[in-house]
Amino acid sequence: MNTLFFKYAIEVEQTRSITKAAENLYMAQPNLSKAIRELEDTVGFPIFVRSSKGVIPTEQGQEFLRYAHNIMLELDKMTKISELSDGAVQSFRISIPRGSYIAHGFTEFAAQLDPAKRVMLNVVETNSMQTIQHVLDGQSDLGIIRYQMAFEPYFMDYLQEKQLAFEPIWEFAYLLLFSDKHPLAERRQISESDLEEFTEIVHGDLQVPYLSDANRSGYGDGRNIRSKIYLYERANQFELLSRLPNTFMWVSPVPDSFLSRYQLIQRACKAERNLHKDLLIYPKDYQFRPIDRQFIDQLFAAKNEVAFKHYE
Repeated sequence: MNTLFFKYAIEVEQTRSITKAAENLYMAQPNLSKAIRELEDTVGFPIFVRSSKGVIPTEQGQEFLRYAHNIMLELDKMTKISELSDGAVQSFRISIPRGSYIAHGFTEFAAQLDPAKRVMLNVVETNSMQTIQHVLDGQSDLGIIRYQMAFEPYFMDYLQEKQLAFEPIWEFAYLLLFSDKHPLAERRQISESDLEEFTEIVHGDLQVPYLSDANRSGYGDGRNIRSKIYLYERANQFELLSRLPNTFMWVSPVPDSFLSRYQLIQRACKAERNLHKDLLIYPKDYQFRPIDRQFIDQLFAAKNEVAFKHYE
């Protein structure tokens, strides 16, 4: 049995969609559908069925997918042993939120690696639920998740259910980020009501364990803002904020290097549901390597760079 088909089936399970899974796998949808049919013919039972909730596993499919997850995880461990056997490969994989101080820490970490040795780095910026899944699947060794403090009990229960260990990185209040040409740029005291006439840029894929969209009102984009731009990555947000001076974002504190590069400023603003926390997550049996510690050191250095500043 081709283990590549396991990867295909796992992606379909995670996305609940053949179309979305094909996009994530960079393959044509008919080819993925054919591969799933071939896999089902090989095992002798349907792994997925279509429903109103999308493509979901059958009862036998769920059991098969549990084994597929375990097999892919063990294969990944074997590959890692091979890559690191000669000590010449600097390998590191992590999934992170779209936070600038975290990206800054990763950049500093990468800059300190030995250029004489082979480098294999994999960093994915995504939402917290996808990060958890990446760590569970072995796609990432470590993960950083971000959540609103109001939803901490849900995330704690979910991490316990998935048997993942975690360590707190930082609890912080979101700041406003906007162009230095924004109409509110000179104002020192800003309230939520001052923002209603402007356009908010929002990361559009925020999720909370166990809660539907209807039950998580106020998480990230629930404020009373009429105009919004939804993004699913971090890079374009700075270009938009700089180019469109009537836009703003709620973000974790941003390093000065980003602010000066894009002519942006950040301001404190009293708001409900504004406390957030970043957690480092990893499998309970994970053994930290020197390269992991090296990243964590740079992560906390980047955090300290912005955590001890005073924000008006």
